[in-house]
Amino acid sequence: MRLGHFLTGAVAAAAMLASTLAANAEPLKIRIAWIIPAANIAPTLFAKAGVAKNLGKTYVLEPVRFQGTPPMITALAVNEIDVGLLGFTTMGLAIQNAGMDDLRIFANEFVDGAQGYHSNEFMVRADSGIKTVADLKGKVLATNAAGSAVDVAMRAMLNKAGLQDKRDYTVVEAGFGAMKAMLLEKKVDLIPAAPPFHNDAELRKNATVLFTQRDAMGQSALGVWVAHADFLKKNRAAMVDFLADAMAATRWYLDPKNQEEAAKIASDFAKAPPALFAGWLYSQKDYYRDPTLKVDVPAFQANMDLQKELGFLKDKIEIGKYVDASLIEEAAKR
Repeated sequence: MRLGHFLTGAVAAAAMLASTLAANAEPLKIRIAWIIPAANIAPTLFAKAGVAKNLGKTYVLEPVRFQGTPPMITALAVNEIDVGLLGFTTMGLAIQNAGMDDLRIFANEFVDGAQGYHSNEFMVRADSGIKTVADLKGKVLATNAAGSAVDVAMRAMLNKAGLQDKRDYTVVEAGFGAMKAMLLEKKVDLIPAAPPFHNDAELRKNATVLFTQRDAMGQSALGVWVAHADFLKKNRAAMVDFLADAMAATRWYLDPKNQEEAAKIASDFAKAPPALFAGWLYSQKDYYRDPTLKVDVPAFQANMDLQKELGFLKDKIEIGKYVDASLIEEAAKR
């Protein structure tokens, strides 16, 4: 009896100690990658006060900016970030080239080219005389980063016209923010115009859309949140809290009555005129964003299969084995 009372008391004490330690634990720091203001929601995700119920309690968010998705592979490999924003191209590179089989796609940020929604535009100068993709032969094309989703879509479209890199055209890398000037100053002949840069008044006056990413490859998984399986397992509770807050924030941004305030949040963060974001941000003129952060696995698989077909991937990848939907499913129950 005494031993039983002792064990019961010991278990209760241990439980109390564990509870106290958990209460006093530091919030998990989530270092999350992003590229473009507004187009990538991470840096302004919780700009609206009161939306995130768990922020600062079980986790804190530290957005980390990159020029494109390929450098995120290295950052994930050396533990410089916890959550990468990878697209269909860089996910394949991470698995096949970097051997990162432990990466798991746990949430979706946005999709390019979904029916009724925006798709990245590839633009040429209105006075360039370029009317078809075949006219790009011998031209200089801009990309944000070799191997990015935008880059592969561009190369896929040129491949359809029988044009090959180095043999038929030249590619230079630049940040999205610098591309308008490069095009209008005739330093390059084609640029990818991603949101919000596609809405620049001077660009739209002096340039025209030659093709879209949807034209090149249909719907594409442009941005998914990816982390190491061990990180998700070790920090599951805090990550579910983060995803529950992210769902609430995404729903707030997608609510039409919040469009004007959302545009102001984006313009304040980007230090750009509100007109650059007004009228399209978080609407059907924007990328498609699932309010439950669900990953469209069949569409993602089609992207992977196309890369294999075009020779961008050595072997076929079954992307479903790299998707862990359990965290968003748990978060959705909140």
